[in-house]
Amino acid sequence: MCTVSALGKGVAFHKMQGCGNDFVIIDNRELRLPVEHMREWAIKVCRKCFGVGADGLIFLEQAPAGSGADVLWHFYNADGSRAEMCGNGARCASKLSSLLGLAGKSHVLSTDAGPVACEVLDNGQVKVRLTPATDLRPGQELDAAGQKLTVHFVNTGVPHAVVFLQDVSLADVKRLGNAVRFHEAFAPKGTNANFVQVKDSGHLLLRTYERGVEDETYACGTGACASAVIAHSLGLTGPEVEVTTTGGEVLGVSLAGGDVYLRGAAEVCFSGQLYPAALGLPGV
Repeated sequence: MCTVSALGKGVAFHKMQGCGNDFVIIDNRELRLPVEHMREWAIKVCRKCFGVGADGLIFLEQAPAGSGADVLWHFYNADGSRAEMCGNGARCASKLSSLLGLAGKSHVLSTDAGPVACEVLDNGQVKVRLTPATDLRPGQELDAAGQKLTVHFVNTGVPHAVVFLQDVSLADVKRLGNAVRFHEAFAPKGTNANFVQVKDSGHLLLRTYERGVEDETYACGTGACASAVIAHSLGLTGPEVEVTTTGGEVLGVSLAGGDVYLRGAAEVCFSGQLYPAALGLPGV
């Protein structure tokens, strides 16, 4: 009979989801995994069926004294690429940081894109203030997957292309998204690709092809914000919108004085132990 001790040292993890974007989160204060090993961990832990399975892996640490932040994260996509920012990931990391005692309900998360102010609300949702949107490029005409598309671009912590459609339910998101994601106009790093339908001045429908996941995901927080920023700049919506994602969840986006706020649910699905030796993982 196999005993737990025979499996080797276990590592505690938490599985969270924010509007269908799922993440494995590890408290790195205990694990102390060096950064040079994190990419391989992301690839193997996020792999469905063989690992835990997730869109991304997040390591949480106490932010250095004097940094102006409370919590530091290392965020990796499922393919092992390091991401500057992730809106739904930030909300999940924020809520878990509060639950673990890393920070209070209001705190600052240090990301590769810059500091992100976070607040765990009384209803359990989390509101984050993203870094300011930059590099707004509206109305680029591109050939992608044999189609001519009007593509808008903005960086909301990570790069996002936005395409407006009459009926987003008919979009071939994987084919078109892949073509836009790897288009030479966004080389060398590529971009996320968002397909958006304007329901009215306060409501968008959104489907997103995420860079690093290389497929459509149930939701994308920075993509929701990018879509809202573009839509508002074109006069299609007001400064506050609800964004319904592929998973059916609703994200709230507010634009105020150059700031971009994202609000939505963040839930702990389960916690457990993973065994690095079984996954062939280094560093422990």
